[in-house]
Amino acid sequence: MLTEQDLHELIAYRPAHPVLSVYLSMDPQAGSADGYKLRLRQMIKGLGDGAAADGDAVQRFVEHEHGWTGRSLAMFSCARERYFRSYSLAVDLRSRSRLMDRPYVKPLADLLDSYGYYGVALVDQQGARLFHFHLGELREQEGTLGEAVHRIKRGAGLLGRGRHAHATEDVADRNLKEAARFASEFFEVRHVRRVLIAGSEATATRFRTLLPKTWQSLVVGTFPMDMTAGHAQVLEKALAIARRAETAREDRMIETVVTAAAKGREGVIRLDETLDAVHAGRVQTLLFQDGFRAPGYRCTGCGYLTARSAAACAFCGGKYECIEDAIELAVRKVIADGGEVEVVHDSPSLHQAGEIGGLLRY
Repeated sequence: MLTEQDLHELIAYRPAHPVLSVYLSMDPQAGSADGYKLRLRQMIKGLGDGAAADGDAVQRFVEHEHGWTGRSLAMFSCARERYFRSYSLAVDLRSRSRLMDRPYVKPLADLLDSYGYYGVALVDQQGARLFHFHLGELREQEGTLGEAVHRIKRGAGLLGRGRHAHATEDVADRNLKEAARFASEFFEVRHVRRVLIAGSEATATRFRTLLPKTWQSLVVGTFPMDMTAGHAQVLEKALAIARRAETAREDRMIETVVTAAAKGREGVIRLDETLDAVHAGRVQTLLFQDGFRAPGYRCTGCGYLTARSAAACAFCGGKYECIEDAIELAVRKVIADGGEVEVVHDSPSLHQAGEIGGLLRY
């Protein structure tokens, strides 16, 4: 299972030789194992002789070690330093390969942002089923069951009905309070970042109010679901709701960035200005369009990134080297500085702002 720690380890790896990074789509509904192997050979061949040893390592792994589980596979090889990492993923990623001075991690940052650390609480008046989904997989589930909630019997008088109704409400409320306490502990231990609540509208609303404020703020949506639903059904519905919520959140964030940049406040847009802020360590959240790549220049002395060619670095006077993708290095720098990365999918507003921007710390 890919974790944030894995991502940080890949970012921290700085070998003296190039690293081959390969993302291979293996969706069983879209092709066969032989077809994916052929695609892998074509990607490696397209990188030239410099990737030969690492290409052999990747192909050996796919042929003899990988169990063909999951829908995609990420591999990183530096054969000259005996370095190899692989991650089987339940989410489909577009096939691509890069031979660079460091592992190519931009797709993994997008994956963790979009599909990482979801918690789902499926609740009714008697208890809750709790799910932890990570990168499209069910990692853990637990449940809590409280006191039975009895229905009002037919034929009871008005006074009896009223007393029974109050008693029923009290039992249901106690059960929901215990479920909320149990859910808070479940989510905290598993470092959940987004919460969805499933169940009837009334029960989900009441359950949400019983959660601590911290967890209430992480609720991204609710949806109807029967308590007997299978985890695959819960996951499918939860991800659909979460994707819509994520799109709405991205739209709000882009609007904030563009507005703040126009006012000269805590926002920046366009490539050069964003790279300047990244170098200064000011970017709290980096946003860019999915698939956006831009060549640039990196100072061999201080590491300053820019899209503009110059004879010498304005900060340290060092020489510039050409780099294939300045966005990849910006992603690395922001994550290493403790910031976050948002890969935005098809935003006209961000396109008009130059495909990239950021929320600033100051």
